[in-house]
Amino acid sequence: MARISAGILLYRLAPRPEVLIAHMGGPFWAAKDEGAWSIPKGEFDEDAEGALDAARREFFEELGVAAPDVEYADLGTFPYSSGKRIVVFVADGARFDAAGFDYGTFELEWPPRSGRMQSFPEVDRAQWLSVDEARPKLVKGQRAALDALVASLEDAAD
Repeated sequence: MARISAGILLYRLAPRPEVLIAHMGGPFWAAKDEGAWSIPKGEFDEDAEGALDAARREFFEELGVAAPDVEYADLGTFPYSSGKRIVVFVADGARFDAAGFDYGTFELEWPPRSGRMQSFPEVDRAQWLSVDEARPKLVKGQRAALDALVASLEDAAD
């Protein structure tokens, strides 16, 4: 069975559409920028947890702050080239203060084959970026979510 993740893509409209994305932590991503950012998300078991509940849990686990208590819309499910899928929920985050994050951590043997375990942040920073700035920074499998968000916002404006 293909793996599935759920995530929350917050947006705000002024002065132009922006999204909140996070730079992935750990030694592999440290020196990378393009293709090294992600929607706050994580894997879940569809039989044990609803996608929106998982997205809210993962938002908290990665950023250390609760997802805003606002209305969420299911933007869609987007496939990665690996076969993994991500369910993305969107919400207006205009009132969300993107500060005070307490990033979650993970353990990794580093350097490889050293026998030494080290702790690294799941993400090392999160920030608001315009959709155009965010597109090349996001991992490829999540870029379609930006296109869907832009289309949704254009439909709402009409």
